[in-house]
Amino acid sequence: FTFFRSLYYFHFSFNRWLLLYLLHHVNKVFRCKTSAWAHVRTACKEEPGHTSFGMSVFNLSNAMIGSGILGLSYAMANTGILLFVILLFGVAILSIYSIHLLLVAAKEGSSLIYEKLGERAFGWPGKIVTFGSIMFQNFGAISSYLFIIKYELPEVIRSFTEWFLNGNYLVVIVSLLIIFPLSVLKNLGYLGYTSCFSLACMVFFLGTVSLIYKKTQLPCPLPFLLDSVLNHSVNGSHAHEDHEQHEDMCQPKYFVFNSQTAYSLPILVFAFVCHPTILPMYNELKDRTRQKMQRVSNLSIFAMLIMYLLSALFGYLTFYDKVEAELLHTFTKVYRFDTLLLLVQLAVLTAVTLTVPLVLFPIRTSINALLFSGRDFSWFRHALIAVVILTFNDLLVIFVPTIRDIFGFIGSSAAAILIFILPAAFCLRLVKLSLIQKISALVFLMVGIVFMIGSLSLIILDWVHNPSDYGGH
Repeated sequence: FTFFRSLYYFHFSFNRWLLLYLLHHVNKVFRCKTSAWAHVRTACKEEPGHTSFGMSVFNLSNAMIGSGILGLSYAMANTGILLFVILLFGVAILSIYSIHLLLVAAKEGSSLIYEKLGERAFGWPGKIVTFGSIMFQNFGAISSYLFIIKYELPEVIRSFTEWFLNGNYLVVIVSLLIIFPLSVLKNLGYLGYTSCFSLACMVFFLGTVSLIYKKTQLPCPLPFLLDSVLNHSVNGSHAHEDHEQHEDMCQPKYFVFNSQTAYSLPILVFAFVCHPTILPMYNELKDRTRQKMQRVSNLSIFAMLIMYLLSALFGYLTFYDKVEAELLHTFTKVYRFDTLLLLVQLAVLTAVTLTVPLVLFPIRTSINALLFSGRDFSWFRHALIAVVILTFNDLLVIFVPTIRDIFGFIGSSAAAILIFILPAAFCLRLVKLSLIQKISALVFLMVGIVFMIGSLSLIILDWVHNPSDYGGH
């Protein structure tokens, strides 16, 4: 009797457990199919992420840093130290707020794809504008990286035969042998290790720039600058004026306004753009939550803020207002065949080369979302899109002679749209905000529009009034 009673209780408990299990999963499926549970439905369809918190920080930092760091000393030279620091911290804070708006909009819009957010907010026009902004920004970023390879790699391998010194050949070789294999990886998590190495290279660049400033006594003014001044006044009648000019040339300035100041803020905005990679990395994040991804973004931006500030400061205090738009190019005029400089060039080349696949990922995601939505993953399509993107950028780098204004133009157009305009517009359209939140998002949106129109206008005016300056390396 005891045996049969135990068997009865076991059978009853098992049936109750089975019933509760089935009810739980029926309820889960029901919620996934109900419009009121849109964010749960999205979570049901999405695969869990596999990238750790630390690797996500490295990936996002590596996507943010790149060619922009080479132009920050030039930006400081044309704004002054104090104004540059104010602008740098301002752009960093606005970038953090922008990522917050984007993540909130992604949650309420039930999508981790930038273009789908645009479509759900503004229909087909919103999807096209989002797609175009991401494509324009990332193509510009990849082109700037490849331009650095084209101009700096010949300096590193100058000891080889002559054909190796042709930057057009080198950019194609690097694209085929290094960038393309990394670009066909399926998940961003695999690039975390290359991101670590890439960031280490940029830290080495920063350390060397600071070492040159602290340990090396460069003459001021530099010899190649002094020669140009002496050629301007060959007789001794302007000796006193030249001496005053040299004294002024070697003094740091704290506030500067000139025709090149218009490029400084777009350069800073360009340096902090990581928004096209935010949602793909959020999708890859292990145990993802909006708060966790926000912490990833905050830590990455803070790390880049420190690196950007130190790099700009040491570069500016080495060359003052004669620093060029590409900092390494200024160093080559002083340390022509220096071993340390060659190592720095190699480190920067390695960093930008390993960053290209990270920037290529959101471009491919955008193309898939626009043209191949709903289709299963295909390795052939995955690789073919990478080939088309790299081929287009290689041709652009080969046939376009300069990158002088790429930071300014892209920073004031596509970067402004991605940082300021789209996240605020998505939030205003998709999220139920309080009055204060609506005002904050609206002010943020208006700041982005004013910045974009004002910066583009000033840059175009500079092109018109200073055509001789346009097109230099």
